[in-house]
Amino acid sequence: MKILLVKLSSLGDVVHTLPVVQDIRAAMPDAQIDWVVEKSFAPLLAHTTGLHRIIACEIRRWRKSPLAAATRHEWRAFRQQLQQEAYDAVIDLQGLSKSALVAWLARLAPGGRRYALANQTEGSGYEAPTRWVADVAIRIAAHTAAVQRARELAAQALGYPLQSAPDFGLKVALAPSGRAQAAPDAIAKQVAFVHGTSRADKEWPLAHWIELGRRFNAAGYQIALPHGNAKELATSRAMADALNERIPGQAIVWPLLALDALTQQLAHCAGVIGVDSGVSHIAVALDLPHVQLYNFDTAWRTGPDSAGRQLSVYAQPAPSVEAVWQAWLACQAINRPAA
Repeated sequence: MKILLVKLSSLGDVVHTLPVVQDIRAAMPDAQIDWVVEKSFAPLLAHTTGLHRIIACEIRRWRKSPLAAATRHEWRAFRQQLQQEAYDAVIDLQGLSKSALVAWLARLAPGGRRYALANQTEGSGYEAPTRWVADVAIRIAAHTAAVQRARELAAQALGYPLQSAPDFGLKVALAPSGRAQAAPDAIAKQVAFVHGTSRADKEWPLAHWIELGRRFNAAGYQIALPHGNAKELATSRAMADALNERIPGQAIVWPLLALDALTQQLAHCAGVIGVDSGVSHIAVALDLPHVQLYNFDTAWRTGPDSAGRQLSVYAQPAPSVEAVWQAWLACQAINRPAA
């Protein structure tokens, strides 16, 4: 059976959808699974076990200049790649007009069907064309977490039961070219602070990050500070300057890393503290000890659910340093090997 998954963006949404691949593999070991995704997120899927083909698109960019010659050329190339295979099942896991268009363009095998969401779930985007294009529209309970929504949609579309906790299937090997430091043991004693987010109202106060960093330094950890743009770089440098003021080397600012290299770096850290962002969700997928910070009561929908190995902390206007530290200690207690 040939199956096409359509989940284009954004990074956190793509991460939340990863367990669908492992669910299908467990239920249908011989199935061929392809995935259409925005090109910028394709490197993450390259580390995902069980995908046959990753079909990259750049719809976000194409929409800015739809009539440009380059856009038309790239769109034709994308359609040709998309239609190389005929699929028994095309599953729109996004529920937006752009994903519905991709699902509609995909070629079906004789008897093949297109599946999509029949309704919006709480906190998620949804647009009616996804339902119009589908041969089968599947209703999901409104109060459903992001990971569970994707898993249930695929399970109902393909007719298999969900029997286990989500497996993200993200496999990362340490590559020397991707290291921010030369020594693996140094990386293992790093805790990454994922402070960057596309929404200012999801940020955690800089003073909180610095105070938390000092607690980690006192416990023997170096703070690793990733960034994805100039604003995040400035914040990382401000944290590093404060933490290194007394003792140099307490914090390090990572270089700007491509998504696959950043995933590798995170995979070899001792843990992650992060706001609700795509990079923070990668830490969940990597099964790292992780505390995720929420200024809004939405952790039920996008936060970790790993029976204590990973925890979310919510408070308004923002969680306290003490609450985050205690959550980290709780994660450590769960992850500590038995004597």
